[in-house]
Amino acid sequence: MSAAAAAVLSGRAASSDASRIGVLFMVGSACFAVASIPGATSGSPEAVGVVYFVGSLFFTTAAFEQMRTSPSNPREAVAAVIQFAGTLFFNWNTFGAMREAFGGTDRDLLVWTPDAIGSICFLVSSLLAALAARAETHNARRIAALNVFGSVAFGIAAIAGFTLPDTDQLLDASLASSGTLAGAICFFTAAYWLIPRHPKRR
Repeated sequence: MSAAAAAVLSGRAASSDASRIGVLFMVGSACFAVASIPGATSGSPEAVGVVYFVGSLFFTTAAFEQMRTSPSNPREAVAAVIQFAGTLFFNWNTFGAMREAFGGTDRDLLVWTPDAIGSICFLVSSLLAALAARAETHNARRIAALNVFGSVAFGIAAIAGFTLPDTDQLLDASLASSGTLAGAICFFTAAYWLIPRHPKRR
């Protein structure tokens, strides 16, 4: 999600940019949250895979917009680039996950590996953004902190999603889903806080 969102809220970005980025991240996060609800795959695993993939496309679009409009601060710019790279790995991961024919080894290589790399990118980006946000507003700092929590949750989900070669079963399917859901909720909330609030006219 918006790992470098704290920088956008510092007031150096246009209000319209922050709103657009926030909405895109909210849609992507909502897709991941819906797809990771317990029992979602019991209905149609293929449909769940599509929802994940669509959500990853919204993440990538939002991350590209954030990278394009990011301030000139080197730490914030690097965080935005790493975040964008992470979303590309999630595109690869979620697209591959729609193919059910993979065995354990192939699945770990083509699905789990990009998921793990994308999660690492998100965590690094979130930590860089949190460091950059230390001198910013309270809202920027809480967004940065929430993105770190979300990235950690995604990382835990990625570890739990490793496919055991001998059984073709996930290391911990329940933790993989709950970690993804927790991360998506964190990212959705942070994206909501990213959207500027205008005072009501009297």
